[in-house]
Amino acid sequence: MKHYHSRLMLSALLLLLSAAMWANDGVYYVSGNQLVPVKETDIAVTKEILTIEIGDDEYANVDVYYEFTNNGSAKTVTMGFEAMLPYEGGESVLNRQGVHPYIKDFKALFNGTQLIYSTGVVAVNGENGYSDMKPLDMRKWRYEFNFPDNDYAQQWDMVEGHLVNGHDTIMTVAYAYYFEAKFQPGKNIVKHTYRYRMSSDVMHDFSIPYMLTPATRWANHQIDDFTLCIKAPKGIKHFYMPDHIFRSAPFRVVSGVGKTRHCDKNEDDNVWTDYTEVSLRHGAVEWKARNFRPTDELFIRSAKGLPGNLLVGAYYSSTPFWCSEDVDSQLFYGRPDCSEEEEQALVKRIRRNLPYAARGYVFRDKKLQHFFDNQWWYMPDPNWKMSTDDFSKFDWELINGLEE
Repeated sequence: MKHYHSRLMLSALLLLLSAAMWANDGVYYVSGNQLVPVKETDIAVTKEILTIEIGDDEYANVDVYYEFTNNGSAKTVTMGFEAMLPYEGGESVLNRQGVHPYIKDFKALFNGTQLIYSTGVVAVNGENGYSDMKPLDMRKWRYEFNFPDNDYAQQWDMVEGHLVNGHDTIMTVAYAYYFEAKFQPGKNIVKHTYRYRMSSDVMHDFSIPYMLTPATRWANHQIDDFTLCIKAPKGIKHFYMPDHIFRSAPFRVVSGVGKTRHCDKNEDDNVWTDYTEVSLRHGAVEWKARNFRPTDELFIRSAKGLPGNLLVGAYYSSTPFWCSEDVDSQLFYGRPDCSEEEEQALVKRIRRNLPYAARGYVFRDKKLQHFFDNQWWYMPDPNWKMSTDDFSKFDWELINGLEE
């Protein structure tokens, strides 16, 4: 059967994920990834437009447009999409047919023709972090979780699975979606779409990992013309991304209403603040680069877990809020006699009005309006007709006081 491959670089992700992120209070489902070959020396990635849409159904939607240039003769290339086993409820569970439970609607068009793909369980090479895309004969292996038995390995096993045979050979495995692509000399176009479940933990309502570095496995070891578009077409999305690989250019709001800002590391406060933060209202942000050679992976995370997000622990703000100069200047207009009761009452009012402020509501209450005017993400919209149609579960938790 002819097939298509797009693969995840496992070793890079494993180095990035911390124990706190994927401990028992978190859920890892799957990561997105570039389409990559097993090995390629003639075909280069000349253009890529990667679009990631943050859905309201707990899934991220991925749409990728590629232009490849084959500098050699016609050839058939094996390509793969490799996805780690999910971690949920304290363990990983293996599907022996190689069908990932959290990847949906996998499709690929190669030069206008839809390709048929197969799935399987593949061994991951520990040295380079990816496989040769040859499905294992599952009759010869048994699956074990958290093996071998040591603390460091167990942290890795939260996002890895192992197979063991009768000779006690240990094999780290992943799911693979694979196919063969017949490249013609010159330009070849691939359109690739799929949906994958967003992960989460106590610090983030959603986390969307996407592997970028596997793109360097093509002949040119880079993407000559790269565009990243992150969309939030429905409701309000407030998120951030570690951005040292995006320093060459800023993110731009290209549709809807939105704001972005970059935060540098603050070594004095020992707080991790090296990220780009984005607040979007039915919109999209875009980032472009030439000769893009990613050295790290993309992580899109809800801003609920940002350092300094003490206002409500919510994704709406990164401004600390307590009875201090911030409150004096933003709410009490310089009054130093902030009582604890008064502070608590105002905190509750601010919490419950955050969903409305995030949608641009202009408040009649001068104290509330003054406070939100001082939040970097606030984008007033006098024409907004008050509606709760796009309110999220978290919005209602704030309004009902469940996040206090």
